[in-house]
Amino acid sequence: MSWIPFKIGQPKKQIVSKTVERDFEREYGKLQQLEEQTKRLQKDMKKSTDADLAMSKSAVKISLDLLSNPLCEQDQDFLRMVTALDTAMKRMDAFNQEKVNQIQKTVIEPLKKFSSIFPSLNMAVKRREQALQDYGRLQAKVEKYEEKEKTGPVLAKLHQAREELRPVREDFEAKNKQLLDEMPRFYGSRLDYFQPSFESLIRAQVIYYSEMHKIFGDLTQQLDQPGHSDEQRERENETKLSELRALSIVADD
Repeated sequence: MSWIPFKIGQPKKQIVSKTVERDFEREYGKLQQLEEQTKRLQKDMKKSTDADLAMSKSAVKISLDLLSNPLCEQDQDFLRMVTALDTAMKRMDAFNQEKVNQIQKTVIEPLKKFSSIFPSLNMAVKRREQALQDYGRLQAKVEKYEEKEKTGPVLAKLHQAREELRPVREDFEAKNKQLLDEMPRFYGSRLDYFQPSFESLIRAQVIYYSEMHKIFGDLTQQLDQPGHSDEQRERENETKLSELRALSIVADD
């Protein structure tokens, strides 16, 4: 949403005080920033949920690939481990889908609906700007006749110009007052509107990660070999890799 305030050129009389125009620009600027932040947050939330879904789907795909590995047919211990992993990944994916659905419903959709209000606000500001231009044009017309010699035809034209100016001035003043009254109220309403959404986002994350703690805790108990530290496993892997490298088919020339 962008707006360039109308610069009064023709009328000599200042038809809108600097204080009023400054207040208007301040309040409207806050709403411009709010619109930008709302759109950016909506976009970032969508990216986040898409990435979450892609992560859990990839994890399920990896576990399925492992299950189809020939090693599972040859090694029952390996099959048991991969089956446990596959079960955990599917549970993770299910909870992740629930979390994403909740965020979509309670956070992303409200953000989208809130953003949809700004085009109407933008249009109201444009109508106010057009009314200000009309006001300035007719005020300049009145001033032109006021400066002329007061002959009968000039006085008649001055009266007509003042009659034309009155409803246009009242229209601008009404539009200006409405926006100055309602823009701060709109801006202030963001807290009450978004607080339930952000609370729901936090709850969804807490529930999800609590379940992940349980899932991976169970998986760890199923897979862990007593007495094997990460360092021991790393040394075992390095030993087996060295044995593979010693084979003639992979030896360097």
